[in-house]
Amino acid sequence: MTPEADARLPRAFTTPGSASFVEFLAAHDPGLLPAGRVLPAGDAPAAPHGTTIVAVTYEGGVVMAGDRRATAGAMIASREIEKVFPADEYSAVGIAGSAGLALELVRLYQLELEHYEKIEGSLLSLDGKANRLSTMIRSNLGLAMQGLAVVPLFAGYDLDRGAGRIFSYDVTGGRYEEHDHHSVGSGSVFARGALKKLWRPGLDAAGAVHVAVEALYDAADDDSATGGPDPVRRIWPVVATVDAAGYQRVGDDELAALAGEIVAERTAANDARASVRRPGAARTSATNASDEPRPAPHDPDADRARGTDRADAEGDPA
Repeated sequence: MTPEADARLPRAFTTPGSASFVEFLAAHDPGLLPAGRVLPAGDAPAAPHGTTIVAVTYEGGVVMAGDRRATAGAMIASREIEKVFPADEYSAVGIAGSAGLALELVRLYQLELEHYEKIEGSLLSLDGKANRLSTMIRSNLGLAMQGLAVVPLFAGYDLDRGAGRIFSYDVTGGRYEEHDHHSVGSGSVFARGALKKLWRPGLDAAGAVHVAVEALYDAADDDSATGGPDPVRRIWPVVATVDAAGYQRVGDDELAALAGEIVAERTAANDARASVRRPGAARTSATNASDEPRPAPHDPDADRARGTDRADAEGDPA
């Protein structure tokens, strides 16, 4: 029996090496990595896709929010999928694209950051975390070319700068730092339009959460793949803040109250617009135009009689 067989773990697990778990796995068993799988030729089968993710900076941190809908073609595959996760204590990652691969990528990325911390005894810098995620996305390019793309959004609290930062990616692993706010996914066009109007410098955490939820509401209003708040099923977006206190998820009760506030504001605005477009609709029967007094119809005989009376009254005395 060889020493390798006597050991509880293979030698690769006890040999000092890279602080990257992905590199270790690529050397030990590359078939366990998403990019190490060989897919058959042809188009990829229809699989659930997840959208939309938004990120908003505020004074001293960043908010990340995602809706809960996953679609497979024209069908709703899930109403309760979660798309925003803690990457580590001071960062968050949101997924858009092929849901199954995206969830696997997130779990692998979480393990990558945890492995580095255990081996090195310290946290990666925020730029280092963003670069590691870029490398993992690039390794998935083969699957992306077959239609199984994953395009995450990454955000976190920079311990050195004391500020929240946002990073976006493309399918080739290109990394781009975004400023103030950003969105990815099929509803991102509508969400970005809302973010441009709603975001302002000096927001606090509560204000940034409000902006993020309202941007998702706008995206759901125009994009069928994005799900809005669902008060019937009590399904709300996943919203998290990341600041000096670390990753903290916003509670459902707070989100329910915020969603109700947004709906009430927009309902009132819509009613006001409707009254302007249809001014007669707001009148009561007492003030309706059809109930107002109208002038008597013109009577020529009465006019002639009045003229004769005036002539008699103004004639010379007999």
